Amino acid sequence: MSLEGLRVMGIDPGLTRCGLSVVQAGRGRQIIPVAVGVVRTPSTAELAERLLRLSRAVGEWIDDYQPDVIAMERIFERGNVSTVMHTAHAVGVMVLAAAERGIPVHMYTPSEVKKAISGNGRADKKQMTAMITRILGLSEAPKPADAADALAIAVCHCWRAPLIARTNQLTMKAANQ
Repeated sequence: MSLEGLRVMGIDPGLTRCGLSVVQAGRGRQIIPVAVGVVRTPSTAELAERLLRLSRAVGEWIDDYQPDVIAMERIFERGNVSTVMHTAHAVGVMVLAAAERGIPVHMYTPSEVKKAISGNGRADKKQMTAMITRILGLSEAPKPADAADALAIAVCHCWRAPLIARTNQLTMKAANQ
């Protein structure tokens, strides 16, 4: 199943730094980078203000780039409950921004993204940045790491989307029988 032309917005969620990217699926495994950036919120601002800034920034990206789908890193417990909670709040406003626009959201664990991009579910940041730079044919590595991670998440979805679409077709077919 070809998904050529599919626009995917990749998000590496974070309250202080949130990586955003947009890529477009080409033929086969070709991925065309469209945009990449990082939204920052000041740690001194109130939580509500920071979430509002993130929501507005993500909403602007969605409106500007018109993605067909959003791929986002799934939150996992990193040992610091406060960090996880803040990231969870950020994810909530981003998922809401997508839902308000009728855009589906798919979530991937860090190890799923690493495996898809590098073949190694335990790849380090340096390996991932090198691979995403090579895959996208970029002249230089995206910085900071949050930007590279957002691109990796988007590419991961592009490569997994045909399987997801096929699985959904088979599920629908079975449900209708």
